[in-house]
Amino acid sequence: MSAFYVTTPIYYVNGEPHAGNAYTTIAADVLARYHRLKGAEVFFLTGVDEHAANVYNAAKEDGLSPQAYCDKMAPTFIKLWERLNISHDIFFRTTSDMHKRGAQKFLNALYANGDVYKGMYEGHYCLSCEEFFPEKELTGEKICPIHQLPLQWLEEENYFFRLSKYQDRLLAHIHENPDFVYPAARRNELLHFLESGLQDVSISRASLSWGIPFPFDAAHIIYIWIEALSNYITALDYETESERYQTFWPADVHMMGKDITRFHALLWPAMLMAANLPLPKQVVGHGWLTKDGEALSKTRGIFIDMDADIATYGVDAFRYYLLREFSFGNDGDYRPTRLHARYNADLANDLGNLLNRVLGLLNKNFEQIPAPTTPGEFDDEIRAMAQTTIDQLDAHIAAFAYDSALEAIWKFVRRINRYVQQTQVWTLAKPDTKPRMGTILYNSLEALRLISVLISPFIPDTAEKIQKQIGLEEFDTVTEWGHLPTDMTVSRGEPIFPRVETQKRKRKQAKPKGADALKQKAEKKTSPLVSFADFQKLDLRVARILSAEPIQGADRLLKLQVDLGTEKRHLVAGIAEHYAPDTLIGKQVIVVANLEPATIRNVESQGMILAASGESVVLATPEADVPLGTQVR
Repeated sequence: MSAFYVTTPIYYVNGEPHAGNAYTTIAADVLARYHRLKGAEVFFLTGVDEHAANVYNAAKEDGLSPQAYCDKMAPTFIKLWERLNISHDIFFRTTSDMHKRGAQKFLNALYANGDVYKGMYEGHYCLSCEEFFPEKELTGEKICPIHQLPLQWLEEENYFFRLSKYQDRLLAHIHENPDFVYPAARRNELLHFLESGLQDVSISRASLSWGIPFPFDAAHIIYIWIEALSNYITALDYETESERYQTFWPADVHMMGKDITRFHALLWPAMLMAANLPLPKQVVGHGWLTKDGEALSKTRGIFIDMDADIATYGVDAFRYYLLREFSFGNDGDYRPTRLHARYNADLANDLGNLLNRVLGLLNKNFEQIPAPTTPGEFDDEIRAMAQTTIDQLDAHIAAFAYDSALEAIWKFVRRINRYVQQTQVWTLAKPDTKPRMGTILYNSLEALRLISVLISPFIPDTAEKIQKQIGLEEFDTVTEWGHLPTDMTVSRGEPIFPRVETQKRKRKQAKPKGADALKQKAEKKTSPLVSFADFQKLDLRVARILSAEPIQGADRLLKLQVDLGTEKRHLVAGIAEHYAPDTLIGKQVIVVANLEPATIRNVESQGMILAASGESVVLATPEADVPLGTQVR
């Protein structure tokens, strides 16, 4: 059995966890779950960083000792990870005795190698980053480039690590191992930084008592970044070189936000070189989650209300949105309207409705899951696509392309929806065609079983619910077609993604009285009628959506290009809160083709698509594919 070791950063406890921490931890959780699914022995580390000046100051403000403050804050992270269904193997705290002993052993190894010396340090320091910034990285205002806060000037006698000694070895390692730093943008940034020259770094503090004492000089504590980075080996019991350490080090993936990549990809490997220890295989610095274009920050009070969105949509929808909406290496702007659209389009419409529909047809026509005895059109294509989807996931996961992985799965989900439509399975309940009906329903259920396996690293609760409704008592992880047992009773339950309507504030209006009230009541009982001749004036046509994209500054609007068979047109549709753009591509819709063009947000709309509109919006679509341009009467 192969071993796989993945880590998140250990998070500061000077404030409660925010969505940026959740993003990193969910991404690492997907890796851990995926490799367990592939049969690897996995160790997944997360935890909290407790020895920091930030923590000391927060404890002082709270009227607590630093240790009491940490004991109060650490459970807030544990509670959130439980809520987010994080499958970590250890929640590591740097106030643990195992960490203290391991960190001191690691520092002794650096000292014994001759790479630690004492000197004077002075420079501009960010308390929030716990980092000194050289003059070449600063503007005249001396502002932290990460937190946008004024820097402090510090001077004190410190111990230093000879980082400059390892500049050439680091350059060679990154050039020889192009996948060592991901994505390429982070790698290029680090190469540029390396080529400008490395300076030795301060690794101790004499002005602070909250921390781990130097093993050879108790007047100094270990600088937080040196101590914190060593957690990746101390959590494996590096001190005793335990079996766990021998099994899992070096780490396969260190996962973190892009702002701390430099520490993990330069300082940490250099120290490991100095201690004659293997280097981690890959350092991944993902993009920031932003809100209104700004990075999330406890210090600056910029946050996402995770509690409200999880309460509304559920934890799996929250996980799905973070992983599906953004390209992992790039920044992503969190927008609740997009979460709502993803929920309704991808989860409720595509996946939830498919499960409900297939189980409903099976319950209505069979007592148990039927055997697939009667093959027919599209069956081979479905099986082939299932295998293709399975094969694609390895490459997507290896590239941290979570959005592409989920899109590949959802293409298969949408294909099974189309398979149900194309075969018109609901029409096959007659005695002579019922075996074919059973085969189609078996194939659809087997596809749903496979889909549940593939989505289990991303949205594990949903995967479990699907298999339970299919009738499986134990979660089946087999990814070979045909593993679903027959003669098994399904247990259809509640919809796995009940529709969530957009909550809109309604203006308070004075209640009408007297004659006005009677007039309004009468008006409600009648609706204006149109003549058949007026209705015939509408030219309703079937079209296919070719492209869809948001319109800048208009959260509700999408710009669509549609194919009417004889021509292509652009339309503006107010459906962005209900449909993600990529879920619309390829859909057949009904268009009012002879509507007078109108310019909306500087886009000419050459028609209108039809939809049922109330608290939610559902597109009017043909039950089966029909030729483009077909008139709707």
